[in-house]
Amino acid sequence: MKPNKAKWAAAIIAVVAVFLLSICVGRFPLSPDQVLQALLQRFFGIDFGITPDAIAIVADNRFPRALAGAVVGASLAASGCAFQGLFQNPLVSQGILGVSSGASFGAALSILIFSTTLFTPAFAFVFALLAVGLSFMVARMCGEVTSLMLVLGGMIISAIFAALLSFLKYVADPYNQLASIVFWNMGSLASLESAVLPYGFAVMIIGLVILLGTSWMLNVLSMGDREASSMGVSVKRARLAIVSGASLATAGAVSIAGTIGWVGLVIPHIARFIVGSDNRTLIPFSMLLGAAFMMLVDILCRTVTGSEIPLGILTSLIGGPFFIYLLRRYKGRGWK
Repeated sequence: MKPNKAKWAAAIIAVVAVFLLSICVGRFPLSPDQVLQALLQRFFGIDFGITPDAIAIVADNRFPRALAGAVVGASLAASGCAFQGLFQNPLVSQGILGVSSGASFGAALSILIFSTTLFTPAFAFVFALLAVGLSFMVARMCGEVTSLMLVLGGMIISAIFAALLSFLKYVADPYNQLASIVFWNMGSLASLESAVLPYGFAVMIIGLVILLGTSWMLNVLSMGDREASSMGVSVKRARLAIVSGASLATAGAVSIAGTIGWVGLVIPHIARFIVGSDNRTLIPFSMLLGAAFMMLVDILCRTVTGSEIPLGILTSLIGGPFFIYLLRRYKGRGWK
């Protein structure tokens, strides 16, 4: 088997293996045979004698949770990869344009208004996209919408939404609402809303399809705006398409799982070490690694201790040391 094919095969096998492990592992462990039988019994009516409790655990809890973890991880990793390529900066991630800050504010606002998390995904998604739109507006107000102006616009909007989030925390009920806001911002797959999942999946898939379709544009844009224009690529349209795809994927992920940091920073670099910097290969490979990584972290979150650990805690504990490694490796030099 050729090296490249071996790498792809290993990544796909890793995703499938971690997905199966995610369904099998938990306080009520199940064998792969029991998992398969429970799914067949639930969805196809084939009676294998599996207990109703086991079927509920597999079909209603672990299977959708593992699937959500895979899609969320793929979305965050692909978005971070796209932003790193677009801005030519190895230290940016999927939240560079204020997506995470906007989503966090939207979620907190929903909890404050309704005192429940039922509408939280919708509010988080709307305000995540609003933050991106405002970042574009700020960049346009300051002149031409360049990569630098987009980054600056994103920093400004992120700071504003972070301040608004702090205000909502200040006025929230400390015995109920505040705890929900804080827990949501830590990120988790524990409270997935079945009514919201299809919409979140649809948004993330649309974003990922856009990123896969525009991956070749990232290679062209990496040569500079003038060179890209000379090759017949509309720089503004290409940049807008890439930002739109990454923002949709990130907004969909955040609306389902809350704020999860570092995935969009760490995973693209690991993928780049393995398959190189060609975005046509790098983005789909990052998706596979991101899916496996997120499911693996979720397994650790719900099995390491008696109570479930928020995803954002473990991803930060992994991402922080890796960020230090990146600083030591690049030291301001080029990263390709």
